[in-house]
This record gives sequence, C-alpha cells and structure tokens, in this order.
Amino acid sequence: MTQPPVGPAAGDRGLGGLLVAEGALVATSAVLGPLVLDVLHYRTSASGIDQIRGSDLAALAVMAPLCLWVGKLARDGHAAAPVLALAPAGFSVYIWTQLLVGSEWGRLPGNVEWFSPLLLGVVGVGIAVAVRATRVLRARPPLPWSRRQERATGVLLLVVAGFVVVGIHLSEMVDALRDHPVGAGLLTTPNAFWVVKAMDLGIIAPASLLMGIGLLRRRSWAKAPAAAVLGGYALLGWSVAAMGWSMVRGGAVDAPLSLSIGATAVAAAVTGYAVALYRPLFRRAAPVPLPRPAPVVHSPAVPRP
Repeated sequence: MTQPPVGPAAGDRGLGGLLVAEGALVATSAVLGPLVLDVLHYRTSASGIDQIRGSDLAALAVMAPLCLWVGKLARDGHAAAPVLALAPAGFSVYIWTQLLVGSEWGRLPGNVEWFSPLLLGVVGVGIAVAVRATRVLRARPPLPWSRRQERATGVLLLVVAGFVVVGIHLSEMVDALRDHPVGAGLLTTPNAFWVVKAMDLGIIAPASLLMGIGLLRRRSWAKAPAAAVLGGYALLGWSVAAMGWSMVRGGAVDAPLSLSIGATAVAAAVTGYAVALYRPLFRRAAPVPLPRPAPVVHSPAVPRP
C-alpha cells in the first residue's frame, strides 16, 4: 500500500547551498580538464585521458545542472530534494576520488597535484551533501513505494552487485593475481586499476547487496539509500557512455562501437527506472474536500395562544 508523499516543508538553504557549490566545483574541474581548457593534466594514459573527457562531458551536461536543480528544490522545501541529492553526492565522491588518488604518481607526466584542492573540494562537499540529506531523511516517513517496486528494486540491486563482481571485475582480478599479468589496465595504469577495484568491490557491490536484501525483507531503512544508489548508477551510466564515445572518437583500440551503444542503452534504461522510483515524490496529494455545512431546517412557526 502506497503512502501519500510528504507535503512541502520549510526550505533547506544549507542543503541547497551545498548542492549549488557542488555543481560549481564539478563544472570548474570539467572546464579546466582535457575536454575544454586542458589546463588540468591528469597523470594517466592516453586511453585514460579519453575516458576523462567523457566523464567531464557528463559532468557538464548532466551532473552540474542536476545539482543546481536539486539545490533549487531544497531551497523551496520540496520533499524530493534530500532523496535526489544523495545521487549526485555519491557519484561525485566516487568519480572524483578516483581522479584524485588514481593518478600514476612518479610514472606519467601531469600537474593534477596543483589542482588537488579543487578535487578535494568536490569530494568534501559531496560528503557534506550526503550527510545533510541523510539527516533530513531520518525525520521523514519511508518513500512511498509499492511492494512490487520494493521487490523489483531489490532484485535489480542484487543483479547489479553480481554483475559488478562477476561481469566486470572477476576476470581482471584473476589476471592481476597471476605471477605475470597481461591486462592492459593493470600494466599501464596500476594505481587507477586498484582504486577502482577497491571502491567497486569494497563499497559498491557490498552496498548494493545489503540494500537489495533489505528491500526484499521489507526493511524501510533500505529505500532511501537504494534510490540514491540507483540514481548514482544512472549518472555513472551516462558517464561511462560518454567515456565510450570519447574513446571511439579518439580511436582507442579497446573501445568497440558496440560497447558505447550498449552503455548508452543501459544508461537510458537505468535512468528510466530511477525516474519511476522518484516520481511518487512529485505527486501532489489530492486536496481534502471541505465538509459541507448541514442544511438549516426551519421548524414551522407555532401560533401563540
């Protein structure tokens, strides 16, 4: 049984300001990077630079506008703002942590260390957004999902966790643990390789597994973080799709056209599902009709004796 959405509340200027700041920091780092001004030089391979161009494009086209829009919702006191805020917060912490600590220090040229305050600012403000939004959600009722949505989302999160472990990282991990690995990612950019493995296998997959089980067991605490994770996956999907197209444009040999098309289709599908989960937060509760006044019954006049 669905619950009515939470009505409008007082505007959260703190959360709104943090989201606007996050959007500005993300846009600044993207403009300074290899996509636009090419002032910020990351210490990575040519293929890595192509991927960063794609992620910068997604940051400018999707991430920064989303932060500004959700920030406006927060200032207006919209019930959807704290839930929506968790998606860009988690995505920014995930991506910009890799950009900061995944560089090949001492091996490849670059100047990313000079821009470390900017990258740290993206990560720090993203954490602050997540903390503030979580505090707001603690005082709210659970998200108005049907039992069918809970089951479907729980199953989807379990599938995602399995795909991250088996479909993406298992073969590369098996190769990395050999005496003489041959994987291009490990050999050319080992720092980025292990940072991504640590975040995906140590954080993303276990979190998806935990929330998927929580939803299947009808635990209300799992709804908001599950919605945030799926929103983050939607942002990540567009970022990966943009990376793929950037690598195709750059002529990378490890970027088949079919992979870019598939990533775009998956990003669109996950975005559509995430929108369906967020939609109840934008439904206005039906107005309660005012009771009609009882008709006044005039008793017949009684003649006086």
